[in-house]
Amino acid sequence: MKKIAVLTSGGDAPGMNAAVRAVVRAALYYNYEIYGVKRGFEGLIKGDLEQLNASSVGDIIHKGGTFLKTARSKTFMTPEGRKQAIDQLHALNISAVIVIGGDGSFRGAEALSREGIQTIGIPATIDNDLGYTDFTIGFDTAVNTVLRAVTNIRDTSSSHEKTTIIEVMGRNCGDLALYAGAAGGAESIIVPEKPFTVQEIAYKIRKGRTRGKLHHILMLAEGAGSATEIQQKLEAETGEKSRITVLGFIQRGGDPTAADRLLASRMGLKAVEACRDGADSAVIGIDKNDLTVTNIDEALKRGKKDDGELTRLTTILST
Repeated sequence: MKKIAVLTSGGDAPGMNAAVRAVVRAALYYNYEIYGVKRGFEGLIKGDLEQLNASSVGDIIHKGGTFLKTARSKTFMTPEGRKQAIDQLHALNISAVIVIGGDGSFRGAEALSREGIQTIGIPATIDNDLGYTDFTIGFDTAVNTVLRAVTNIRDTSSSHEKTTIIEVMGRNCGDLALYAGAAGGAESIIVPEKPFTVQEIAYKIRKGRTRGKLHHILMLAEGAGSATEIQQKLEAETGEKSRITVLGFIQRGGDPTAADRLLASRMGLKAVEACRDGADSAVIGIDKNDLTVTNIDEALKRGKKDDGELTRLTTILST
């Protein structure tokens, strides 16, 4: 009987539990033994694995975070660490590992593949920063979390007639700021993919004031610049003080949306079926609502496409 292990690695993302659930139940459907690895690659090194059954993943599809826990492992980046991990898999006769996480987790999966372990990756990160797939698990939930915060912040921003800079996560990818900003009606959106000047933002603020607008919401992707520097430069340009709100880890938490639960479930099943069909060193993605199976190396080389249409939309509607 084929034995498969599943682990979650890197930053947590809403929908990881739904993905684990799908992997476990799909594996059981195809008569595989399935093992859960606690705390990612670090847990794999330490042999922290347990066999799972259908009941093990009951009542978790709606929960945020990951019941398997997650961690980053510097030890796994060393040859000695990887050997320990391989030894743990061999001891249990596990021949395949499904890795749920982002680009760093996929590099770990690729390393396992080079050691002769069949690996399949499932993309789960709120950053949506993997170029080979339209969306990653957790992104939709994070966008909605930011939207709720924007709604609350707009009330007080309007009451005090202030400009508010809202910094969101995303590392070097601006999708979270772009999508949440577009859906939340932000007047300015700053992302790493598009150059900006403080003068352009100041012009928007002044233009808004002339037509009676009481506030200005500026959505800032963390990789696009310093919120404090932008705040200081805006004050110098406009003579007005602004506020900074850094949303932080609140964006990673919360129950996953229906969209993320469905995406995670579809990808979990697809990962097991790709494993069954002999795919190796591959990752699951979605392209125009169709699931894809792509080589990890090729997937990691693909850069994010600039969403020119959404950028154009926000530029026109925020004037």
